[in-house]
Amino acid sequence: MALPSACRALLLCVFVLLTVPLKAEIKVASFSTVLSEITQKVGGKNVAVTSLIKPGQDPHEYQLTPGDLTAATAADLVLLSGKGMEASYLGNLRDALPKRVEVLAVGEELPGPGKGAVEEKEASKQATEDPHWWNSVSEVEKATAVVRDALIRLDSAHRADYQAGAQAYLAELKELDLWAKRKIAELPRDRRKLVTSHDAFQYFAKEYGFQIDSIEGLTTDQEPSVSHVSALIAEIKQQGVKAIFLENTLNPKVSAEITRESGAKIGGTLYADGLGPGEGETYAGMIRHDVNTIVDALK
Repeated sequence: MALPSACRALLLCVFVLLTVPLKAEIKVASFSTVLSEITQKVGGKNVAVTSLIKPGQDPHEYQLTPGDLTAATAADLVLLSGKGMEASYLGNLRDALPKRVEVLAVGEELPGPGKGAVEEKEASKQATEDPHWWNSVSEVEKATAVVRDALIRLDSAHRADYQAGAQAYLAELKELDLWAKRKIAELPRDRRKLVTSHDAFQYFAKEYGFQIDSIEGLTTDQEPSVSHVSALIAEIKQQGVKAIFLENTLNPKVSAEITRESGAKIGGTLYADGLGPGEGETYAGMIRHDVNTIVDALK
């Protein structure tokens, strides 16, 4: 017996809904390579993530482009690192975004590193808080929960998906953190003296028990003074620091000069400002590369 036309129409609608793929529920524009990965891991098929800062790009030198602004204004959620990282363009970005777009500065939801293992003499450099929270795995765990909650707020229908995605990623991060602590335990505490191109490892130092110093300040555009470089060379000699570390986004010229004057060697190149090409194209790869490089050079 033939079905009534109304039933046929209903069945056709059900068939279309079941066979035509749905578009992503939430559009996310991310100004952080690490947050891009977190969001994709948590959101899965329910999100479309546009990463406006690319792996290997220095976020301190990023300039807001018309194309990136267009992508941000089309998003439902804009993710920022926070803690001053986007200070140079944040005002213009907020002014341009429609009110419907939620802006989430994830770093503002995380506690600062405090002085931790940072030398007291460096306290004057702490006027601006270190924005590089992703260099501690435990902070990325907290950031994952912040992103999960934001996605649930915007799309409660997929709450279970976001909770499952976050749980799976948090399990990966927990394993990564345990590995990092085991690897760093190979390095005696009196050798945990980390000198880097710029001041990006306060969270790392607090988490893993390092004393730190840097050639440049919290941002890569804070050029070191002659007096700072001289004092740093003297300290490297006095403390017997074996190696200093370059960064994948910075010019190594000053670092090379310090090694010549101090006798320390170049310990390798670190990913300080987020994901990058090569081993650092994933967060786990970035952390494993940095920890291996630091421990192997200082042992």
